[in-house]
Amino acid sequence: MKTKPDNLTGLWTALAGLVLGMIFVHIQFPYLLQDCKYGWTLFRIKLKRDGFRKRKPFYTVLECFLERVRRQPDKALIIFEGREYSYLYVDRQSNRVARALRTHADLREGDTVAFFMSNDPSYAWLWFGLCKLGCAASLLNYNIRSKSLLHCFSCCGARVLIASEELKAAVEEVLPTLLEQNISVFILSKDCNTPGIETLLDKMEQASDEPISPELRSKVTMVSPAVYVYTSGTTGYPKAVVINHDKLWAITLYLSTCGATSDDVIYSPLPLYHGAGFNLGLHGAIERGMTVILRRKFSASAFWDDCRIHNVTIIQYIGETMRYLCNTPEREIDKTHKVRMAIGNGLREDVWRSFQGRFGHIRIVEFYTASESNIGFMNYTGKMGAVGRENFYQKRLCPYALVQFDAEREEPLRDSNGLCIPTPEGETGLLVSEITSAAPFLGYCGSPEQTEKKQMRNVFQKGDVYLNSGDLLRFDKDNFIYFQDRVGDTFRWKGENVATTEVECVLVALNFIEDACVYGVKIPGTEGKIGMAAVTLKAGREFSCSEAFLHVSKYLPPYAQPQFIRIQSCLETTGTFKQVKSSLVREGFNPSSINDLLYFLMPRDKCYKPMTQIYYNSVIAGELRI
Repeated sequence: MKTKPDNLTGLWTALAGLVLGMIFVHIQFPYLLQDCKYGWTLFRIKLKRDGFRKRKPFYTVLECFLERVRRQPDKALIIFEGREYSYLYVDRQSNRVARALRTHADLREGDTVAFFMSNDPSYAWLWFGLCKLGCAASLLNYNIRSKSLLHCFSCCGARVLIASEELKAAVEEVLPTLLEQNISVFILSKDCNTPGIETLLDKMEQASDEPISPELRSKVTMVSPAVYVYTSGTTGYPKAVVINHDKLWAITLYLSTCGATSDDVIYSPLPLYHGAGFNLGLHGAIERGMTVILRRKFSASAFWDDCRIHNVTIIQYIGETMRYLCNTPEREIDKTHKVRMAIGNGLREDVWRSFQGRFGHIRIVEFYTASESNIGFMNYTGKMGAVGRENFYQKRLCPYALVQFDAEREEPLRDSNGLCIPTPEGETGLLVSEITSAAPFLGYCGSPEQTEKKQMRNVFQKGDVYLNSGDLLRFDKDNFIYFQDRVGDTFRWKGENVATTEVECVLVALNFIEDACVYGVKIPGTEGKIGMAAVTLKAGREFSCSEAFLHVSKYLPPYAQPQFIRIQSCLETTGTFKQVKSSLVREGFNPSSINDLLYFLMPRDKCYKPMTQIYYNSVIAGELRI
C-alpha cells in the first residue's frame, strides 16, 4: 500500500519548526519560563491576600495559627534547646498570657506591648496572646540601652514592657522613667525583688488556658497595627516601622512564594526582634504548617550539627552568617545534611560561590527589601550575586525605577522641569517605588517628619509620590538587580544597620571629646563597613583609651562601637555645616597615610590602643579578627 509522504513530511516539518522555535525562544529569552512561573506565583499570592481581606471577620495570621492548631495540634511548632513546643501548647500558653495581661495590666484592644527579650519560645505565645486581645507588639532590640531603649519604647505608645530575666539590669536602669509614665513592667520570671517590676510567669500559671473570646478583638481590621519593628536611619535613634495585619501577610507568605511546604523544617538563628526572624521565619512557618528550630544566638560552630540533628531543610541567613560558616574549619561531613534551601539577604557573590562549593548545591533565595519598604525583589532564578530580577507582573503591580543620584549632595538629580532623571541601563541609581493603594507606605510611628522625609514627590510627573528606598541598586542588561550601597548616615556591620548620629551622640558625651564624625570603612573580606570615628578633643584634654572603651561598651551594642578612633584638630564641614565624610572614608585607617593619632579597639584588653602598622597589616590580612 502506498504511503502519504506529503503528510509525514508536513508533520516532521512542523515538529522541527516547533523545536527550533523553542530553542530560539530559549536563546533569546532564557529566563522566560521562570519569569512566567514567578509572575503566576505572585498572582496566586495576590488572590490569596485579596481573599483574606474579604473574609468576615478578617483572616489574620492569628486565625491562620488557630486553624493550624485545629489541623495539627501535636506537631512541633518550635524546637528550642532540646524541647518541643507543639502548636496546641503555644495556643494554650497564649490563652494564659492574654488572661494574665488583661487582669494584671488592664490590657485592652488597641493597646501596644513592648517585648525586650532574647530569643525564646515564649516570644510566640506572648505574641499570640496579644493578638487574641487585639493588641500590637513592639519588638525591641535586646542590645539597646539607656536613652535609646527609652526612645524605642516610647515612640510606639506602648503601655506595657515585658523583658527577659537576663535583661533585668537594663530595665532597672530606665525603670524610674517608666514608672513616672505609669508603665506596667513585667519580667519573665516567678520571682523578682525589684520594686516596680512585676513577675509574669506565676500569673500565667494561675490563669486558665481555655480559648479567648473573639469579641475581645472584634474591632481589628487588616489596617490595624500588628507589629512595630525598628530600623536605623539618618536621624540618630531607630525608627518604629508600622507593620499592619495586611503587610504582615505579605511578609508571612514569602516562604510560600519560595516553594516551602509543611514537610520542611526551618532553622532560624536570627534574632526575633528582626523582621526576618519574627515575621518571615516564625509566621511564614506557621502559614506553611512547618516546624521552627529556634536558637538563642547564632553559632557558626554549632550551625550544621543543629541542622543534622533536626533534619533541617531550610535555613535563614544574613550575609555575615554565611561568611562565618565559610570561615569555620572544614570537615568531612560538610555536605552531609538535608538542607535544600537558604533564604536571606546580604550575600556577596564570592561568599555565595564559596558556600555552595563547600556545603553542596543548596538553592540560595536571595531577596531585597526593607522593613518600611513597599517593594521587594526575589532572586528566583538563582543568579549568583543578584538580589532579584525585574518581573513584568511585579512592575505592573508596583511601579518602581532607578533615578540618578548626587552622592555629594545626597539627593536625586532633577531636570529643568524639576523631575527625576532615570538611570541609564547598567548604571547605579537610587531605587524609588510608587506609593499606591496596592503598595502603600505605612510610615514610622511617632515620627511624622521622618515619614514625610521618606516620600519623594513629583518624581516622574507632577503630583506623583514615590518612596525613597535610601538604597543604590543596579539593573544589568539581562534585568538582574544588584545591590550596590546605602545612602545617608548609616553603616552596616554584622548584619545590623547603625545610625552614625546615634554613635556620635554617645561619643560627645565623653568629657574629653568636643565633636565627633562617625562613618563606615571597608575591611577586605568582610560584608558591610565597620564603624570609625574622627573626633576633636576639648581644650587641654587628652584621649583616655580605657575610659573611651568603658563608655562605648556601656552605651552601644558591639556592632555599633567604633573600631577605629582618629583624633583631629578640627572636623571638615560644608557651607551648611554638614560634616564632610568622603575624604575620611577614602583615607580609611592606614596609619602610614594618616598623620593624626589613631586608635584601635581591643575588647580583650578593655581599651583602645594606638594603631600601628603591624595591627593594620594583621587586619588587612585577616589574621586579626574583628
